[in-house]
Amino acid sequence: MPKQSAGIVLYRKPSALLEVFLVHPGGPYYVKKDLGVWSIPKGEFQSDEDPLKAAKREFKEETGQHVAEGEFMPLQSIKYKNGKLIHAWAVEGNVDAEKVVSNTFKMEYPYKSGKWIDVQEVDRGGWFDLATAKAKLIPAQVALVEELASILQPG
Repeated sequence: MPKQSAGIVLYRKPSALLEVFLVHPGGPYYVKKDLGVWSIPKGEFQSDEDPLKAAKREFKEETGQHVAEGEFMPLQSIKYKNGKLIHAWAVEGNVDAEKVVSNTFKMEYPYKSGKWIDVQEVDRGGWFDLATAKAKLIPAQVALVEELASILQPG
């Protein structure tokens, strides 16, 4: 069975413009990268685990903030080129992008050096209008934002 991740497309409407919350990957490989690398907060889960519960857990692990309440709207799953399946739910809410605190993982850096460093899974978060979000997102995840827009801004 292919790997699966579950995530949350958190959105808000502070004005006429719809905004979505995205996270930037941590670590030395992404420090100077911006366009095409941001993501919705998400993470892998086991096949026997409830995907929505996993999405909420991963949001907390990657941001340090809870998103437990609201109407969670399931979005169409997307598949990465490597076969990984991404399940996502959209929900209206608000978190403080300035207070993102992520869990960490160990990474060999430089690659094959035998040296291990602790790396934040996410180094920052941000709120973006849809056009900016589409430019910043991993290309495969753009479909999630487009689906959200079609639900909330039909026509």
